[in-house]
Amino acid sequence: MSSPMEQFEIKELIPLELNGYDVSFTNSSLCMVLSAVSVVLIFALCLRKRTLIPGVAQSIPESLYEFERKLVSDNAGKDGLKYFSFIFTLSLFVASGNLMGLLPYSFTFTSHLAAVGTLSLFALAVNVYVGIRKKKWGYLRTFMPKGIPWPLAPLIIPIETISFLSKPFSLTVRLVANMTVGHVMLKIIAGFIASLGIFGAVPLVFDSCIIAFEMFIAVLQAYIYTILSCIYLSDALHYH
Repeated sequence: MSSPMEQFEIKELIPLELNGYDVSFTNSSLCMVLSAVSVVLIFALCLRKRTLIPGVAQSIPESLYEFERKLVSDNAGKDGLKYFSFIFTLSLFVASGNLMGLLPYSFTFTSHLAAVGTLSLFALAVNVYVGIRKKKWGYLRTFMPKGIPWPLAPLIIPIETISFLSKPFSLTVRLVANMTVGHVMLKIIAGFIASLGIFGAVPLVFDSCIIAFEMFIAVLQAYIYTILSCIYLSDALHYH
């Protein structure tokens, strides 16, 4: 049985180098592209024949749209709806990456700190841009909330700074840990099935249940990632 961690190895598909930096197209890059393309194709397919009274296919993206819109409105307020397209895209990308990783011979890029961390840092950068655009210099109040006596500034500002910088960390670690643990468990059980041969029926049933549970976890983690992104966006839009 191969190592359970082998499935997380980055493999070069198209070696590329730019000014001494390795920018090769890898299996992780391929799955990111496929995730984005698959979402676009599914939406295009479901919405190719739009009618006033939607059918089953049309109802899927429309229901998802309304669900995400309400999610943004409830957690980031009406001001947050201006950035709904960003949150919606972020949510779909993470969800498709989580689910695609469950396909045979696929790669779970959401199990890598580099991929999810970069995505989370980009989300934080967007929040900073939104906060500065709305509050101007008042955005600095993020690090020194109103009502706090100025003598406490040397204590409060470092605490608020650490709290601010922990946002992408909290987004990243939760998602990466859940995706990694679930796939390692699936790999170990699959190894038992292969080694037991015809006696692997029981582990096979158990593995099927784990796969179904992992599908639920994949969607749940995308939901949690979206919720936290909305909350952090709300922090950027509204004062303490």
